[in-house]
Amino acid sequence: MNNHILYIEDDEEVGQLVKQNLLDCGYKMTWLKSGNQFDQYLNEVEMVILDIMLPGLDGFTVGQRIKEKNNSIPILILTARTAIEDKLKGLEFADDYLTKPFHPQELVIRVDILLRRFDKIAMNTVSIEHLKIDLKANQIYNSETNQEIMLTEKQYKIFHYLLRNANQILTKEQIYSSVWDQPYIEGDKTISVHIRYLRQKIEKNPQEPKIIQTIRGLGYRVKL
Repeated sequence: MNNHILYIEDDEEVGQLVKQNLLDCGYKMTWLKSGNQFDQYLNEVEMVILDIMLPGLDGFTVGQRIKEKNNSIPILILTARTAIEDKLKGLEFADDYLTKPFHPQELVIRVDILLRRFDKIAMNTVSIEHLKIDLKANQIYNSETNQEIMLTEKQYKIFHYLLRNANQILTKEQIYSSVWDQPYIEGDKTISVHIRYLRQKIEKNPQEPKIIQTIRGLGYRVKL
């Protein structure tokens, strides 16, 4: 399975229980005890489990910021807050809401359902235009010729990041931060150059790209 889950919970006892339960079920876990550094992990994880009552930023704020940065990551709120107003507020951005105390098996089932819904387990291949992308094997084929398209490491990382965030407009800042793990410097042409060469490999007509769209003044998007 090996799906990577970001777990944000400050309660040591509950945190240890949840972490061990999910590790035993084959998930990879990163556990944070506050939401202050959540953005460092968003490009690595397939799901977030989030408490509401946290030190510093509360879970409502953290969850909203996660969805603003990447709304393709499912969020499950796991909290002792049972009031209907809390549930309604949480479900404005979260994809599921489970209250404490809870049965460990119910948590696992809910996690699995969310991951399947967001195609993180079931979808190993993506088809777009004339391309067939095997996400598990990190391979891209031209489905018309059945020829593999060879990309450089950076080209693949850029394309994979756009695919993971399909239908979203991604800025140069977001792409650069994800692929190079460094802050973007205004005016840097690195992203533009890499995407130009990437289009030459994957587009039928790089001058009129249909796979990687340029959204003028904003960034780039792959639309599925």
